Amino acid sequence: MIRASRAAYLVCGVLTALALAGWGVRAAGAPHNSTANNAASNTNQTVPLAAPNNNQAAGVAGGDNAQAVPQAGGENAAANENAAANNEQAAPAAAPATAVGNKTTSLAAKSLPRMGQVVVDDKGWVLYRFDKDTPNPPATNCKDKCAIVWPPVLTDGNPQLEGVDSSLIGTIQRPDGGTQVTLGGWPLYRYIGDKTPGKWTGQGVGGTWFVVSPNGKKNLTCLPTGTPKAVEPPASGNSGNSGSSSGGGY
Repeated sequence: MIRASRAAYLVCGVLTALALAGWGVRAAGAPHNSTANNAASNTNQTVPLAAPNNNQAAGVAGGDNAQAVPQAGGENAAANENAAANNEQAAPAAAPATAVGNKTTSLAAKSLPRMGQVVVDDKGWVLYRFDKDTPNPPATNCKDKCAIVWPPVLTDGNPQLEGVDSSLIGTIQRPDGGTQVTLGGWPLYRYIGDKTPGKWTGQGVGGTWFVVSPNGKKNLTCLPTGTPKAVEPPASGNSGNSGSSSGGGY
């Protein structure tokens, strides 16, 4: 009886010891798992914190770069505009073209031997009209080389008149900017073939050039036999009165 009790007591002691040992193992393992969980938790917390910092830094750098580029571009554009403006200001203005022709301050009716009534300019040169021009509306068809051989009579204002009706006087604007005098609607010209004032070697040249009368009509006195040709333009291109009545076809 006593032995059975002792055996039972020993069994209970063994079971108790085993139970205590199992509890100790579980108790010892719990802190280890908690540490691991804490480490994992800390790792999970640090990773997302680093990402925003990188993104912010990149964003700040990108923003700085984005701001720097437009500013630099704006400065370059402003510099280019200033340079272009300076170039435009520095470019010299083109010299105005010189109008071809001879200016006169007066027109006068004059009677010449054999020729009769003519119109002369302020230096006494006999004036002509051209059949290829038009009086209504007044227009010139003598340009380029023609205007060198037959210099247009130009004016800076109203020429003084002597023996010429002022109602017959007008002006037209030539393509080169010159203001040409008209008489009865017909543009007036000199002729470089006339060597001296008072000569009329341009009468009947080409069958289209005639000395003009004070009324603007053709003076058909002293018409030449045949059809003379106009002189050639001078080599220099100047419109002085010189040469002979040969060559040309104006």
